[in-house]
Amino acid sequence: MTHREEREKIEEQFLSPYAIHAKQSKGRTLHGDEQDDYRTVFQRDRDRVLYSKAFRDLQYKTQVFLINEGDFYRTRLTHTLEVAQHARTLARVLRLNEDLCEAIAYAHDLGHPPFGHAGEAALDELLQDDGGFEHNMQSLRVVDTLEKRYARYDGLNLTFETREGIAKHQSTYDHPAPHEGFLATPSPSMETQVVNIADPLAYCAHDLEDALGAGIISFAEIAKMDNDFLREALAKCQSKFPDFTSGSVLLKSRLLVREIIEQTTLLVIEQTQKNIVNNNIATANDVLANKTAIVQLPATQMEQFAKLKKYLLENVYQTPQVCIMNEKGKMIITRLFTHLVQNPQMLPHSWKTQYDDLHDAQTRRRLIADYIALMTDQYASLLYQMMFAPTEKIMFNFQS
Repeated sequence: MTHREEREKIEEQFLSPYAIHAKQSKGRTLHGDEQDDYRTVFQRDRDRVLYSKAFRDLQYKTQVFLINEGDFYRTRLTHTLEVAQHARTLARVLRLNEDLCEAIAYAHDLGHPPFGHAGEAALDELLQDDGGFEHNMQSLRVVDTLEKRYARYDGLNLTFETREGIAKHQSTYDHPAPHEGFLATPSPSMETQVVNIADPLAYCAHDLEDALGAGIISFAEIAKMDNDFLREALAKCQSKFPDFTSGSVLLKSRLLVREIIEQTTLLVIEQTQKNIVNNNIATANDVLANKTAIVQLPATQMEQFAKLKKYLLENVYQTPQVCIMNEKGKMIITRLFTHLVQNPQMLPHSWKTQYDDLHDAQTRRRLIADYIALMTDQYASLLYQMMFAPTEKIMFNFQS
């Protein structure tokens, strides 16, 4: 018996009947299965994403604050790692497939262009006559075709279940249109649902921490908010830690975020366990056939969490500091895209070769969008300077 087969047996014994078991995977439906004697299919998916260039480049992509504005702000990579950690915690307690959760979490933001959601909005506007731009579908495009790691095919040849998790990732900023390859069931797996809820839990809590550290909002403002959940978390911190009030902003913000994460995690676990019973969930197929999500926060806390997201939108994401950074990012992406459409000879050789093989304007524009979406913030900024700053030296290695 191989190590992979031993692991699959352990899954049969330990995982819940409504989890996705690696042995029951639909397999690698794009380019055929590739067995591994040591890893399950989902462990292999996770590793393929982890070693991809797109994953490494997340360390230089904006979450909320541009990475060149300060070293202590989160990047798209640190956010992704935090989502994966939250997802693993939930999966372990609910006896779901941690490897599948981790693979989906690592891949869920691979399609994000530079400069955060501002970059996505810019590309969506530029491609409005070409089908638009949505980062979940772009993430799927990255793992299906844009990554170049294998001689036999483009992309990572991930399993159906991981690809479905990417295509059906939904949160505040993520509302992808139904993908034609994943229409057979109304709901995604519970593993996908775990990542769906881990994402907003991570970015709300940690964006709050970054905003407090940046001085954009204060603890006094939080105490006055019309948000019972947040006020309770603040009160618990003050009760647990006698010196909390006199502590530094950095320490206080970390303690508050820790409390928020702990409480929301417990609430999600409790509500999900109730939903499993109330919806008679006994198998993975029951989850897929259910029209509503099984993994949820209780309705009251969901409402409070929605208030926190609204507060962050109005008081952090729309502050002058962030808006100025966003407009910079939009300007860079818009000018790069427009200039490359007009001057495709400026594309790196490998991209220009692909461009020449295409024969219509729409697919050529999409290819230029792919090129830009794969850029890091730093690369896009340097390319912008090289193209538009008259005195800038052209001593720059083009991304291939």
